[in-house]
Amino acid sequence: MNKRVVVAMSGGVDSSVTACLLKEQGWDVIGITMKLFDTGEEGGAADTGSCCGFKGISDARRVCQSIDAPYYVLNFSAEFREKVIESYIEEYLAGRTPIPCIPCNKELKFGRLLEKTRSLDVDFIATGHYARIEKEGETAFLKTGIDPVKDQSYFLYSTSQDQLRRIMFPLGGMTKEEVRSRARGFGLHVHDKPGSQEACFIPNDDYRSFIKTKAPEKLQPGPMMTVDGEAVGEHKGLALYTIGQRKGLGISRAEPTYVIKIDRQRNTVIIGGEKDTYGNILKAGELNWCAGKEPGLPVTVTAKIRYNHPGAAARVTASGEGQVQVEFDEPQKSITPGQAVVFYDGELVLGGGIISDSESEKNC
Repeated sequence: MNKRVVVAMSGGVDSSVTACLLKEQGWDVIGITMKLFDTGEEGGAADTGSCCGFKGISDARRVCQSIDAPYYVLNFSAEFREKVIESYIEEYLAGRTPIPCIPCNKELKFGRLLEKTRSLDVDFIATGHYARIEKEGETAFLKTGIDPVKDQSYFLYSTSQDQLRRIMFPLGGMTKEEVRSRARGFGLHVHDKPGSQEACFIPNDDYRSFIKTKAPEKLQPGPMMTVDGEAVGEHKGLALYTIGQRKGLGISRAEPTYVIKIDRQRNTVIIGGEKDTYGNILKAGELNWCAGKEPGLPVTVTAKIRYNHPGAAARVTASGEGQVQVEFDEPQKSITPGQAVVFYDGELVLGGGIISDSESEKNC
């Protein structure tokens, strides 16, 4: 095995420190940035300071020059448009709330980019994710990063065994402040650069304006109803609403009001009070088990239903082909179709899937 490694570089502090650490450890580092959209495309996002834009490419190139590492930019804009952007729009139009980082990691960073490394005679790809990989024999196990605030294992549950065996996460054992300290020690100009937003292709982090620009003809108004079936107004298109949303509903009620459910079949947004936002059962599909095989079901886990969710005790059981049912010990707020549910056993990431539906026990 040679010691060549491709570092996926966004131009941010995390991937920059990753490249420097590996160089310091004696690896033959090659920096690569994935060019994901064209100049001015997606409303001009490529011209901002987001990852993969002009500023990110410039910063990544400068870091590679400082450590005498070759640097390349690979154009994955067509794949990104198909696998991430178009899917993102369609999911919102279907009344779900997608996570673009998950298909980007699965299909591009650890898919197409990993394939490209083979032509460079490279054994590994490294990223600046805050997560860990530990190997036992032929099995690679995905674990949480030690910094609970920055842990990014939630976004990585969809990685396969073939991918995990060739991935490195050098920052998994560090905190964000330690990373910035190392960046200052390396003399990196990006040591205090702020982190990028979650959806790098959304200008000003305004997904509603993005959807209105990209698919205005598909935003069909429809009824807004309470959980008791009372019509209280009209929504402006399912894609402009998310589960748990409180602001921008366009109605006035005495009690705080939230989006409870988005019914695509009836083109209806259902609203209710805070108590109605809680549910304890969900179903999920598009499953991936990180160890390469399904654990014996049923299994008790800690389940996270969104990135910033603290996790909650739950029981996972099989529910038809390619589906599981997850029942929480305690009701959880705003279980959202389209988001991922990720299963943990302590620090170990067992796997996860995409939430397709949720309900409260009283409706079972």
